[in-house]
Amino acid sequence: MRSEASKTYLSFLWWIIEPIFSMAIYYFIFGAVFQRGTEDFIPFLLVGLVVWQWFAQCVSHCSAAITQNHALISQVNFPKVVLPSINIVMDTFKFSIVFSLLLIGLWVMGYPPTLSYIYLPLILGVQFLLNYACGLIASMLIPFIPDLSHLIPHLLRLGMYGSGILYAVSSLPESAQDILAYNPMIWIIQSYRDILMYNQAPDIFNLAIYGCAVLSFYTLARLLMNKLNPVFARALMQR
Repeated sequence: MRSEASKTYLSFLWWIIEPIFSMAIYYFIFGAVFQRGTEDFIPFLLVGLVVWQWFAQCVSHCSAAITQNHALISQVNFPKVVLPSINIVMDTFKFSIVFSLLLIGLWVMGYPPTLSYIYLPLILGVQFLLNYACGLIASMLIPFIPDLSHLIPHLLRLGMYGSGILYAVSSLPESAQDILAYNPMIWIIQSYRDILMYNQAPDIFNLAIYGCAVLSFYTLARLLMNKLNPVFARALMQR
């Protein structure tokens, strides 16, 4: 019993520490070894990594939520949206801990709370809906396209390099900025940086546009999930 409890405790501890460990590796490689970035590169990097990992982990974990529970799905009839939703809740809980540590770290590094923090819940809400919607889409596609599960990690890695985590998007040529503008995570990450580091409020007009677009995307994902709910068991049985 003690052994099982110890394993559970260590598993939970690693579940919390893993993103912090990943951030430390990225900082060592890009901040210390290559000495990349400006004086504020450490907080610049940490904000981008914490925000991106919340998104990436939600999508990655949700993508396997339905296929990993095929035995349960084949025996019990229930709304399949519950399965990816559990992953969303767990990853959001982990993010809340890491994000709290990030805020403390920023305050220690000389970036104290400001009035712009009042916009933080709005950005968090927009990203939560985006994470949820992308997670639902991934969880719906894998039962019908199993090979996509091998592609998702590579797409997420590519998305990370294209989200301005390791560099300032504004420093790129305008042609590259126009292409990257289609990546919603760029705007979200920059909004976090503006609020937490530069005491700048996000553009309300852009916030409204992004909020409406993400809400529409989330609504569409939920409708598709409800539509496909009866056929997931059949799709998994035919694999």
